[in-house]
Amino acid sequence: MPPISRPTSGAFKKKQDIVNQTRNLQHKTMGGAEMSYFRVDADQVARFARDGYLIVHQLLDAEETELLRKIAKADREILEKRSGRQDAEGKKALIILHTDLRDDIYGAIVRSRRIVDTMEQLLGGEVYHWHHKMTMKEPFEGGAWEWHQDYGYWYNDNCLFPYMASVQIAVDACTKENGCLQVIRGSHLLGRLDHGRVGDQTGADRERVEAALQRLELVYCELEPGDGVFFHCNLLHRSDANRSPHPRWTFLCCYNAARNDPFKPGWYPNYSPLEKWDDSRVKEVGRRQWETMVAATTA
Repeated sequence: MPPISRPTSGAFKKKQDIVNQTRNLQHKTMGGAEMSYFRVDADQVARFARDGYLIVHQLLDAEETELLRKIAKADREILEKRSGRQDAEGKKALIILHTDLRDDIYGAIVRSRRIVDTMEQLLGGEVYHWHHKMTMKEPFEGGAWEWHQDYGYWYNDNCLFPYMASVQIAVDACTKENGCLQVIRGSHLLGRLDHGRVGDQTGADRERVEAALQRLELVYCELEPGDGVFFHCNLLHRSDANRSPHPRWTFLCCYNAARNDPFKPGWYPNYSPLEKWDDSRVKEVGRRQWETMVAATTA
């Protein structure tokens, strides 16, 4: 498994990273071809508990990543229904969010065992789908996401405990220049901070954030396409505006623990069992979806 932070955006990888990542792949044989999928280990679970996040390189393989990229960037629903969230400087980051699961590549990733089983290990029990979303920062235009904790506002969706987490998957390369995820290592242990409005967004108490930055490490989570970062709902995180000529799209899958079912109905769903899909279905569903999209444009 790679280190939980990357000091640079280059192709540099330590020898131990490669050894660990190889150890954490589960191998399967399908149609004569060996397939490899990530499986979390006890050491990584312990590091997540300590740091509040965990980076996994090549969470999706090259074909899965390319299918996700092509499908997302040709998806008319995304292009027509995404909305902007204004940051403190007036720039907009774009987002589209769904609470339902469909028979598409997004739903296949949300249900995939490599992600759901990891979430269950990190959160200590059964999880269910809270929502998933695509976030987009277009070249030179995409706005920042202000410092916040996801539980800063999910708390108001009637979840008593912070037994929630997300995984962000890079659709494009995520760098300092185009606004990669930034986290404050270990800040999930601060507990939930007060939040208020910052532009069109919900931001954490600035004085507390500044105090945390004086005591804890700021980490830039630079990712290659297909890499993922799992992070706790109380981890303080943000991202800068995109000041580069390159887009920064990311796909996020968010989960709640089954034992943390909202105590009353709200906008997000109450608990229902999440069907786990074999990891191979990401390619299967993605190929079928892309073929259907291509056929529709040529009909």
